[in-house]
Amino acid sequence: MNNEMLLNPAVTLEDIVYENRNKEYGSFVLRKKNRKFLFLAFLISLIGLGSGISVPFIKAYRDRGKKVVLLTTTVVSMTDVKAEDDIPPPPPPPPPPAAAEQQVKYTAPVVVDTVKEDVQLATVSEVSQTTTNEPVPEKIEVAKEEENAIQEEEPVFIFVEEQASFQGGDVTTFRSWVEKNLVYPPVASENGIFGKVIVQFAVNSKGEVVDVKVLRSVDQSLDKETIRVIMSSPKWTPAKQGGRAVKQQFVIPISFVLQ
Repeated sequence: MNNEMLLNPAVTLEDIVYENRNKEYGSFVLRKKNRKFLFLAFLISLIGLGSGISVPFIKAYRDRGKKVVLLTTTVVSMTDVKAEDDIPPPPPPPPPPAAAEQQVKYTAPVVVDTVKEDVQLATVSEVSQTTTNEPVPEKIEVAKEEENAIQEEEPVFIFVEEQASFQGGDVTTFRSWVEKNLVYPPVASENGIFGKVIVQFAVNSKGEVVDVKVLRSVDQSLDKETIRVIMSSPKWTPAKQGGRAVKQQFVIPISFVLQ
């Protein structure tokens, strides 16, 4: 670097940086004008800030001594209100229409001194003819209907004091009996169908198995075979509640296994 350039006060930092470089490049021009642009921006900001601060003070100085009067306007609307005493009462309602009077002709009873009794006795032939001509009613099995009604209305218990028993055992004994008496349906065996059928049934107060229902089905043939065996069950010893025979409900799974 030339020592004369360092001693010359007119030489700027840009002249030193771009001593041996292309000064026609745009960055040299921008750096030369950078200080000028910064000064102008600072001056404009200072003027704007000063104006924003001084304007309210100038306005307040000009308005000193002036009184501010707030004007309020109240609007009152007058309406012609009549007193309640001046309002005439409503007219009375019209009278209801007169009800039609029903005139009933009164007939005086006939008073007699004696009453003539005309009594006729039927003969034996007439009585026999009357009884033989009447149709004979059909016989109705009343006892059977009453028995079915009692069976339908019998309450069902799940938990009882004394469980129903089957051949001296419990419901597990009955399940083993059912699985021993099952006949595997040929259709299910040929198609390789197996599984567990869940059945619900009840033992009534007479020890009979009733209300057999499949809760979970595997196949129609397996369901029918399960219902058939359960319905063919021998009589149970019914459950007891409070010393009385009652109807108890059970749910058991029946397994079909291919061998």
